[in-house]
Amino acid sequence: MIESDALQLPGLSHGFFTRGGGHSTGIFASLNCGLGSGDDPEIVTMNRGVVERALGVGEKHLVTAYQVHSADVAVVEKPWTADERPKVDGLVSKTKGLALGVLTADCGPVLFADATSGVIGACHAGWKGALTGVAEATVRAMEKLGAARGNIVAVLGPTISRAAYEVGPEFPAAFLSQDEGNRQYFEPSAKEGHFMFDLPRYIMQRLKRMGLKSAHDLALCTYTDEARFYSYRRATHRGEKDYGRLVSAIALRE
Repeated sequence: MIESDALQLPGLSHGFFTRGGGHSTGIFASLNCGLGSGDDPEIVTMNRGVVERALGVGEKHLVTAYQVHSADVAVVEKPWTADERPKVDGLVSKTKGLALGVLTADCGPVLFADATSGVIGACHAGWKGALTGVAEATVRAMEKLGAARGNIVAVLGPTISRAAYEVGPEFPAAFLSQDEGNRQYFEPSAKEGHFMFDLPRYIMQRLKRMGLKSAHDLALCTYTDEARFYSYRRATHRGEKDYGRLVSAIALRE
């Protein structure tokens, strides 16, 4: 579990969990927390229990969504079952004893906290969600629960780095159509007509524009650090049939 100094706040626990310390084997070794993976569901539940205990919340109080690369956000007031998961990519809550989690394997996990008002948030920011405003939507949802934007701290966890994220010639169009200034996040790659995309920097710039108290990047690459992190792109390059999911989570302690 990796912690950020910025989220060491009264009444909170959090963690950007690595792939270590769990029960899964093979390509899922070992702390795979993805309910949507092909791993044994009972073992995934055991792994999620490891996370719950580390964060100090009760059994089955780690809440995650059915992520669909959207900018939609749900308010969490109580735990839900795997079948009840809403199709959203942001979660917010002011309920103590719940851990809000996002699952990633290259996309950007962002944890948010306003310790003053006791409101927390988490979002899954892949390129689609980041582009369409999932981070901004999460902050707005926190504000509806009583958070103040100027009190919110945000931290971006392990994400695929620019050096490992090559995209095709058609990829930049969606970003450039929104803002020509987004060209700065693309650099030509060694492959003609292709680009290296800086997803972490793009997410961080959007966070910094929101007027939050602070925004931080752990600057950890999922693709290059195989010992600690799962990576969808690395698994794809190897022709592996599936991949594990990292969890990043935050909780208001009871």
